[in-house]
Amino acid sequence: MRQTCVLLLFIVLTSCEYFNIKKTSPEAILKEELQTFNWNDVDEYPSFSECDSLTVKADKKVCFQQVLTTHISGFLQNEIIVVTKDISDTLVLNFQVSETGQLKLIDAKINALTKEEIPNIESLLYESLDSIPKIFPAIKRGQQVKTAFELPIIIKVN
Repeated sequence: MRQTCVLLLFIVLTSCEYFNIKKTSPEAILKEELQTFNWNDVDEYPSFSECDSLTVKADKKVCFQQVLTTHISGFLQNEIIVVTKDISDTLVLNFQVSETGQLKLIDAKINALTKEEIPNIESLLYESLDSIPKIFPAIKRGQQVKTAFELPIIIKVN
């Protein structure tokens, strides 16, 4: 009987450790969450109204890029561009879409020959963005966020 009481007393005294609750601070939770957070991906890409019917994320991205490419290419095709040499170049345009849906051309990588033959190519690119349809910004965790992306545009002038 005495051994049972000693055993029971030992179990009661050592079991108190199981009732200790470890508290986690909000800062620790935030730090852990930020480490698992993928900063390079969004839940929804920026889009135009004609892309709203699409539900797959990758399809929306492709639609956005196609609408933007079509708009810029269409604008450039309507311009009268006179060159002395044939040009076949791929321009790489770096864009940024703000949280409010404003599109901004950050940088344009243009071949030296293209710049020489079409000296106003950059101003034409900026002009083409003036008449761009309304853009809905990207969304990350329910918040509208700023995004940046590259868009290749093929230029062929004969």
